[in-house]
Amino acid sequence: MNQGMRYSVVAVGVSAVLFFFGTGFAPIPALTWIAPLPVLWLASRVSGRAAFGVAFLAYLLGQAGQFEFFLRTPSVPLPVGMGILVGSSLLFGLVVLLFRALLRRGQGLAAVFGAPAAWVAAMHLVTLVNPSGIIWPLATNQAEIVLVTQIASVTGAWGVEFLVLLVPCAVAAVASPGVRLRTGVVAAVVCGLTLGFGAWRLAGAGDVDGTSRKVAVLSSTRFQWAPDAASAGGRDLVRAYAERIAALPEGVRTVVLPEATFGTDESSLPAVVGSLTEVARRQDVDVVVGILHTTPAIKYNYSVYLPADGSKPVYYTKWHFAPGEPFKRGTELALAGRMGLANCMDLNFAAPSRDYGRAGARLLAVPAADEFGNGWQHGRMGLLRGVESGFSLAWAATWGRPMISDAWGRVLAETDTEGTREPFVVAVADVPAGPSGPTLYARFGDWFGWVCVAGTLLLILLLRRRDRFLDRERDDLVVAGADRSGSA
Repeated sequence: MNQGMRYSVVAVGVSAVLFFFGTGFAPIPALTWIAPLPVLWLASRVSGRAAFGVAFLAYLLGQAGQFEFFLRTPSVPLPVGMGILVGSSLLFGLVVLLFRALLRRGQGLAAVFGAPAAWVAAMHLVTLVNPSGIIWPLATNQAEIVLVTQIASVTGAWGVEFLVLLVPCAVAAVASPGVRLRTGVVAAVVCGLTLGFGAWRLAGAGDVDGTSRKVAVLSSTRFQWAPDAASAGGRDLVRAYAERIAALPEGVRTVVLPEATFGTDESSLPAVVGSLTEVARRQDVDVVVGILHTTPAIKYNYSVYLPADGSKPVYYTKWHFAPGEPFKRGTELALAGRMGLANCMDLNFAAPSRDYGRAGARLLAVPAADEFGNGWQHGRMGLLRGVESGFSLAWAATWGRPMISDAWGRVLAETDTEGTREPFVVAVADVPAGPSGPTLYARFGDWFGWVCVAGTLLLILLLRRRDRFLDRERDDLVVAGADRSGSA
């Protein structure tokens, strides 16, 4: 085995291990920044074909922990799941190829910023057509590093995705022959400004206007998807939830229950709503509950708001489903004062989250249903949506990680439905109102993603023009040499 082959094998192995532990369902955030480095370092030292192959294999093997999820989940069709894994690995290979091409042409600064831009650009375009939305492969792993994630309030989580890839690109470029130190200095300045912005934004975090609200997320630990509310077991579950709501700590003003907590039809819905409305009125607490409602014509996946004053319920119809699901798709926001309603998979998409931010929501109540170990990952994706658009999040998951976070992405309370013998788990927190007014991201949307698209296209165009120019220069030199030989 020659030296290049040995380096390639080592790069695949090291990057794959780092990706495995630095991404996925229980990541070590620091490893996410390091994982691409061995492959990027190798890229300019081997052929383009080898660089692409090493990058593809390292990323694909690094996602091995998610294969089982896509094989088992009903939420993402298997072809879509496998397409996500293989497609993202192919994309990583192409990004590394672009990094190599720019570096070998002496464009160190373009390589450092162009590779992350290409990654973000492709991911952003995919979200426009992917029926499952996105859980950011790099940014989600940094969800609890609040100093980094504040940039999402300006750029969306795309800015975090960009930054995580920018750092190893800068290190690999500076370590390559012929790259000036100023390339690393520029990247360091960008990272410093990002972290400085994060520190400045966090300095203003807190209960700035004295209007915090005590919020609870409550979930059964026995996974049940839409149990029939009319059955004996369903009626018992309604009573059990009512008792748990009545036993919440003093001062709780809002409690959120999971997605599809109950399954109802037109005859059983009034009994469920009536029972929970009664306990809401008696305990002076707003209740949000997920209900899977079936009519003769179609199914609805509702998030239902039951006000503490016993007034008329507010129904939110879930917007986003896996392809082929026989549900009515919602198109309307549901606001109750400064609280908005959403539902699980809805947060895989920019809408309705960003729409709630623009509409002035300061808390998003989200009945959810996680599965097969992805509770942390899915909830942190929702947390990033809160940072993007400036709202706190009450994520009430069954078979997952019920969690409450504030508008700055700080986890205020969390519990776990697995690993306990208790029939219910609850997490409670005082939630500050959050920043006043929409964030820049809520106002302007995915502008950063589109900038990355434009920048990537421009880079590719310039590369092609430069290569044509170099080809012409070589041809002219060949002709000139032939002419000199003929003259001699």
